[in-house]
Amino acid sequence: MTSALRHHCLRTLGAGALSVALLTGGTTAALAASPSPGKMASITVKADKTEVKAGDKVTFTGRTKGLKVGSPLVLQHEKSGKWIPLRATAKVKKGSSYALIAKLNTKGAEHLRIAGVSGSEKVYSPTVAVKVK
Repeated sequence: MTSALRHHCLRTLGAGALSVALLTGGTTAALAASPSPGKMASITVKADKTEVKAGDKVTFTGRTKGLKVGSPLVLQHEKSGKWIPLRATAKVKKGSSYALIAKLNTKGAEHLRIAGVSGSEKVYSPTVAVKVK
């Protein structure tokens, strides 16, 4: 008798959970797809120089969290409020580090960041500024 009652309760609970999921529509799917707060991916960045002459190279280094070894990374710069990818790329190395070398040609203050992807989540480093003379 106890086994039949337990089975009935679990079936009712499952049907209730399914009903709630159907009633909330996309909200439940969106919450289920988002990573848990403790497991969010991240990227750090540091430029070896904060001021260079046009055409000089700058090395960007950092560490990643939540990105797989071999994941591609790209350097982006802000232009007219939009983030534009540059030709400088790297891959996440064993130990979750990376190094990326870029030649900066546009004079003025460059606002740069590293972009990557973890699953379906886009991940960006904080912005770093480099002054190009």
